[in-house]
Amino acid sequence: MGNGMRIVIAPDKFKGCLSADEVAEAVARGVRLACPDARMDLCPMADGGEGIVSAMVRATGGKSVNRIVTGPLVGMKVEAPIGFLGDGSTAVIEMSAASGLALLPAEQRNPFRTTTYGTGELIRHAVQMGAKRIILGIGGRATVDGGIGCAQACGATIVFENGTPYSSGGRRLTGADVANVLKVQPVKAPPEKPGEEKGIVRRKAAIAAAPPSEFAHVEFVVACDVGNPLFGPEGAAPIFGPQKGATPEQVEYLDAALHKLAQRSGRLDLATAPGAGAAGGLGFGMMAFFGATLRSGIDIVMEATRLRKRLEGADLCLTGEGRLDSQSAAGKTAVGVARLCKEMQIPCIAIAGSIGIGAEVVHDEGINAYFSICDGPMTLEDAMKNAATLLERAASNVIRLYQSAR
Repeated sequence: MGNGMRIVIAPDKFKGCLSADEVAEAVARGVRLACPDARMDLCPMADGGEGIVSAMVRATGGKSVNRIVTGPLVGMKVEAPIGFLGDGSTAVIEMSAASGLALLPAEQRNPFRTTTYGTGELIRHAVQMGAKRIILGIGGRATVDGGIGCAQACGATIVFENGTPYSSGGRRLTGADVANVLKVQPVKAPPEKPGEEKGIVRRKAAIAAAPPSEFAHVEFVVACDVGNPLFGPEGAAPIFGPQKGATPEQVEYLDAALHKLAQRSGRLDLATAPGAGAAGGLGFGMMAFFGATLRSGIDIVMEATRLRKRLEGADLCLTGEGRLDSQSAAGKTAVGVARLCKEMQIPCIAIAGSIGIGAEVVHDEGINAYFSICDGPMTLEDAMKNAATLLERAASNVIRLYQSAR
């Protein structure tokens, strides 16, 4: 019953297990078993976290280069990629590659000691290599430093309460330093605040800021999949601090420190913006110190991969990610793909590593049905170890079921 059925395969990674490319290839093998004459278009996706560089470089015919930068701990060095898209002037960077939680064993996770300095080094390398637009994916972070480490690495001067200035050649700043910050020199002058007066005061402030000239004409876009503010009960420290190793006392300290940072930066307006609390406050730091705009990561990737165009005329879209649950509708890949499919009236089926509580909310977003790769009782370890084979089997069964209903 295949008759050349056209299927777009657009999954995210299965975190800690398979890359998005590997997931797409496993699903394709399963489809081929059930429908040998299917015409498939493999379109690996990402939502702003790990995988965004490879997804966008592959989609645009770009290239990646690696650089050695500071890791999430000050004395640590890591090799991380910078992706250049096919246009040659847009660079894509994953925060997780330089400042990611997965780079640290559990016993070394401590947001007082971690820094976004390495992420800033990647940004600076990209600009020095000619990037005019930088897309920064900020998922998978190990930090709660409000972006001061990132700004410092890009040449900004950070002045402490005691008057001590820190710049790119000085001690790397970490989460423990946020409460001491009195002033941050912007890397790129942020947009004017609504209603802000222009004139002599504004010009003096701009002169005093004196952002490094090499960044003046660079556009910064942050791929972000969370809507948390910088501080408060739903802020960066209370919501994300514990998973980065923060104790209850550290959470309280960091939340107050981030509030103080926003006040002293004169950008309390940005602190309440959705996504300001992403990546331990790097969302705020990128807006306040780099003049960045925050966008949905999946939207950015769908544009780069031309997913809308590739879906035209498709009979079915298969998407998926490691876990579907009540949080999947908050900017995650599978739902982002499904929303586009719903708009285009294309059936969309998701295959997930596991199905959590509240996953049924995705039906309203365009996922017609979802299936777990686990076809019987098994441990998480076994499911991850055999994920590729389980994906093949699940995809094959999904296609057989879909064909029988046509």
